[in-house]
Amino acid sequence: MISAAVVALAAGLGWYGYSNSNKAVDETEETDEVEKVQPVGPQFNADSAYAFTKAQCDFGPRDMNSKGHDECEAWIISKFKSYGCKVTTQKADLKGYDGTILKSTNIMAQYNPAATTRILLCAHWDSRPWADNDPDSTNWHKPILAANDAASGVAVMLEIARQLKSTPLPSGFGVDFVCFDAEDWGTPQWEPNQDNEGDTWALGAQYFASNLPQGYEARYGILLDMVGGLNAKFYQEGMSKQFAPEIVKKVWKAARQAGYGSFFPRQDGGMITDDHIPVNKQAGIPTIDIIPYYPDCQQSSFGPTWHTLADNMDNIDRNTLKAVGQTVIQVLFSEK
Repeated sequence: MISAAVVALAAGLGWYGYSNSNKAVDETEETDEVEKVQPVGPQFNADSAYAFTKAQCDFGPRDMNSKGHDECEAWIISKFKSYGCKVTTQKADLKGYDGTILKSTNIMAQYNPAATTRILLCAHWDSRPWADNDPDSTNWHKPILAANDAASGVAVMLEIARQLKSTPLPSGFGVDFVCFDAEDWGTPQWEPNQDNEGDTWALGAQYFASNLPQGYEARYGILLDMVGGLNAKFYQEGMSKQFAPEIVKKVWKAARQAGYGSFFPRQDGGMITDDHIPVNKQAGIPTIDIIPYYPDCQQSSFGPTWHTLADNMDNIDRNTLKAVGQTVIQVLFSEK
């Protein structure tokens, strides 16, 4: 996607946007003890996550109602099942910004489904149907491959599921891997009517949050959005800090303990409308967004490949996948 959305770019071009806030976060209450590298849990395999990213891209664009979309759906389901997860799907016909009926499928894969205490990991899996931020305007109506803005988040979740099959969590709680659909059909930049365009994004997450499985609860959630890009750093996103400040602290502390604090600056990024917003507002699950911020990138604060044809495997970095994946493993294996 980004996964997309926006409390608008200053130029008014995007679903989401970052503010220019870049202040240091006050964590003076933390001691030097937590700054020590103290990794727990299995080693996240970046090569495996890279392969999972490529496997999704091999289906081509996975935009809504496309052949690649349907084929990738079946692949994602089969992979989670192969790692022992209980998989269910949530089908819905959702209406796009232009009235197009989108055949949407949210995928939920449950590790240790019998556990009553659960943690939600999520990412969107559909791809942007238009490269509407490409520097070449002749590409604006072409679908993107979405290696980072979709495939990377799902890939990190798949690798974590693979690790959990061989190294069970010690605390006995469950993990729900939710792949949101219909995230990236938001109003394109060429459309003259941008009013309420934020509502046109994250349609699958909106549906999930309003139609939770009966009795479903989660302790908290972590959204993974564009977690494989070159030179990515993950600043603390403003809406995450508003809805789930303790989870932000938990995750950024885990990054430092896992040895990847340099990827997770203790600085504010911006305020994003993304899949975590309906999960917070409608489902009531405190959920944060791990999403990159490029403060010096002129093309987009989400990096130079965002919603362009350059969002391909050439711009996926194993080091970024490793930093995010190992941080999430640190969170899970530190949970009491």
